[in-house]
Amino acid sequence: MSVELATLNGQQADRTARADSPLAIRGMTVSYGQKPAVFSVDMTIRSGAMTAIIGPNGAGKSTLLKAALGILTPLAGTVTVLGKSVAQMRDHIAYVPQRASVDWDFPTRVIDVVMMGLYGQLGLLGRVRQTHRDQAMACLNRVGMADFATRQIGQLSGGQQQRVFLARSLVQAADLYLLDEPFAGVDAATETAIIGVLKGLRDAGKTVVVVHHDLSTVTDYFDDVFLINTQVIAQGSVATTFTQENLQTTYGGRLAGAQMDALSGTLG
Repeated sequence: MSVELATLNGQQADRTARADSPLAIRGMTVSYGQKPAVFSVDMTIRSGAMTAIIGPNGAGKSTLLKAALGILTPLAGTVTVLGKSVAQMRDHIAYVPQRASVDWDFPTRVIDVVMMGLYGQLGLLGRVRQTHRDQAMACLNRVGMADFATRQIGQLSGGQQQRVFLARSLVQAADLYLLDEPFAGVDAATETAIIGVLKGLRDAGKTVVVVHHDLSTVTDYFDDVFLINTQVIAQGSVATTFTQENLQTTYGGRLAGAQMDALSGTLG
């Protein structure tokens, strides 16, 4: 009887955690061919926090985000956003994909890219009004790109393009922000601008989840960390989870001594 009660209590606690979480994933498995890219992954994101998803190349970080959003079809798994389905909560989610996955040759202006984030308000044939342009310009201003509003998106540098896509996510006024490698290939000024905006979102009560690759900035940028290498290695606060043991397990012992020495002052 005690075992049954413990099981029931555990199930109830898990349901409560999922209902409270801005993003809860259970049993997620995604496969490319015969080999799983993500296997039986559980994730519970804490509300109002910035969480880094960390792992080596091919660990399933981007795959996990895409499967959670329905961009990829998983073999198994459930996803809830504040206890509801992703389809029900679509307007509460903003997603910034990897810059390399975007066709930058598509002939469109910067401000038009940002207003794509207003699709939920505009609908397929909705009329763009001045208020929508004002919203887009305000978000471009937040990322330091207002002066480029009429520029063709393909004419921008990589860092500028990334800022524009961040502005597109901001105009959605979402509650949950998912970003896939937003700092990859950008200059230092852009990285500083992006992290400033993301911390501002967090401080306003939003939840931010970032696929991240630079271990040296984890403690400065994030509250929580989710370590994955196809399967979950560890998840929790940076202070307790971003440890040498967990990192070496995540990277299969492939982190060199010099890398660990450089991180030693930041590890929990």
